[in-house]
Amino acid sequence: MMNILAIESSCDDTAAAVVRDGRTVLSSHVSSQIEMHTIYGGVVPEIASRKHVEAISGLADRAVSEAGLTKFQLDAIAVTYAPGLIGAVLVGVNFAKGAAMALDLPLIPVHHVRGHIAANYITHPDLEPPFVCLCVSGGTTAIMDVRTYTDMAVLGGTQDDAAGECFDKVARVLGIGYPGGAPMDKLAQGGDDTKYDLPVPHVSGAELDMSFSGLKTASLNLIHNSEQKGEALDLPSFAASFGRAVSNSLVPRVISAAKMTGYGKIAVAGGVAANRRIRADLQAACAQSGDRLFLPEPRWCGDNAAMIGCQGFYEFQAGHTASWDLNAYATRDIALG
Repeated sequence: MMNILAIESSCDDTAAAVVRDGRTVLSSHVSSQIEMHTIYGGVVPEIASRKHVEAISGLADRAVSEAGLTKFQLDAIAVTYAPGLIGAVLVGVNFAKGAAMALDLPLIPVHHVRGHIAANYITHPDLEPPFVCLCVSGGTTAIMDVRTYTDMAVLGGTQDDAAGECFDKVARVLGIGYPGGAPMDKLAQGGDDTKYDLPVPHVSGAELDMSFSGLKTASLNLIHNSEQKGEALDLPSFAASFGRAVSNSLVPRVISAAKMTGYGKIAVAGGVAANRRIRADLQAACAQSGDRLFLPEPRWCGDNAAMIGCQGFYEFQAGHTASWDLNAYATRDIALG
């Protein structure tokens, strides 16, 4: 039995959790900064870093206490070390190094996106590699070949903007909130998804790759042109059309990846995995293709430390621990871990 204290601070959420044996979440707490950053329409890195410093110690103590443990009953410390806002990631890494050193425990570095993939193990204890995973968030859009718990390869990805980033920027221009995924999803309910013709780019010669910059530009132009002409935009239908365009970029490609690998299993990870349109389209596509679909509960789609603890368990089993010179990285290849 292995109890891991996990720390996540890659963006604007400070999170701590205790996870047992990579599948059982004993406690999970997230301190959100959304209300503060909403004022600016996006995350302000310096503010995020300072708030992480204020919250992280108390949050870790709370996670251990609510897990019914003492700090001396912990077996390891796992932490997101990449990718993310460098100042924010550094706060978590330095706290984790201090905790591991003080308690004489192994320090486990975890790639943030690998953590998102591992969130599926919480909802689906029966899920085991190999499988294909669609990773979609504000900073990442990639189709992953998850060969083992720690051996992964990128099959396809975005050549420019991430899908979640597009949701955020369009929502900001519409003035409906930050981050943009949830308000866009809510706004789209009841809208006509065929009313606005938005592009679904094709990347020639890279069938599993995607591009979202054209969709973002077309959407922003549509909004601005409507404003300039004094024409009212049908917001629910626009949001539904936007969601349809994003889904039509993602779903066929992950189905193709599953067919190519022959695994018969598809998982989804990241904040955009909570989008109702994308989840519904994946369910329909998998029902037709015969692939088993694994969707994390919406509460595990966003940034949290439980997913870091889950992946940390498997990284530890693979011998992936760090020394006290562990550094934080703003970018890092998922395949390298």
